[in-house]
Amino acid sequence: MSDDVLLSARNLSVRFGGVLAVDDVSFDVRRGEVFTLIGPNGAGKTTVFNLISRIYNPTSGVIDFAGPEGLIRLTAQPPHRVASLGIARTFQNIELFEHATVLHNLLVGRHTHRETGFWSEVFFTRATRAAEIRAREQVERVIDLLDLQHHRDSMVAGLPYGVRKVVEMARALCAEPKLLLLDEPSSGLNVEETDDMAFWIQDVVHELGVTVLMVEHDMSLVSRVSDRVVAMNQGQVLAMGSPREVQTDPAVVEAYLGTVDDVSSLRRAA
Repeated sequence: MSDDVLLSARNLSVRFGGVLAVDDVSFDVRRGEVFTLIGPNGAGKTTVFNLISRIYNPTSGVIDFAGPEGLIRLTAQPPHRVASLGIARTFQNIELFEHATVLHNLLVGRHTHRETGFWSEVFFTRATRAAEIRAREQVERVIDLLDLQHHRDSMVAGLPYGVRKVVEMARALCAEPKLLLLDEPSSGLNVEETDDMAFWIQDVVHELGVTVLMVEHDMSLVSRVSDRVVAMNQGQVLAMGSPREVQTDPAVVEAYLGTVDDVSSLRRAA
């Protein structure tokens, strides 16, 4: 794996009974890019995410990740180690503590950086205080980056859906990941909120230096923020390249984009 590659998937396949959900999929995610998986429902995109998150085990194939201590065979790791290796994710259905404040939800994202033990926390030792300050500093940095100051002390349950989507991304960022997995970040958002999400994603890459691997259906968002795109269908890779290259690939047009109007709209977005 070359130095510019953060994550490498090789010949991934997943079979659920008689269904081949992912079929010999390979790709590399380079450091500092937004790499996006597109495709119709059932194409295998979220299954690939779940392989990286270690929710699923591959039937065959491997995933390698450039972790904090060198190259790691990710597919050999237990699920609970993924976050500590530098990978965080969001979900299609928002997963937050709704009866807690935004600030408390973001502090939960710091759990992988816990530096103190039970008794030092009970007695709130100097080390515990220093760790708490470091955690607060990172959380406040994310709050400022994603413009969540107005909501920091609000209960999540009372927030608009679009704000909760940003809070979920913020919580993932509080873990200081090297790789952020965004599972349909524009799902359920209106046009204005999707525009904001595009800015947040770009800021995450440019301001925090985080690499983004994204699953997304909104082709205007894909074209705006993605460096490279993989189009999938029925578990297989149809095309890989820039958004413009993928959008004009005949196999992608037939399987995913569908109509001439869809393609024209995507070209205008790019």
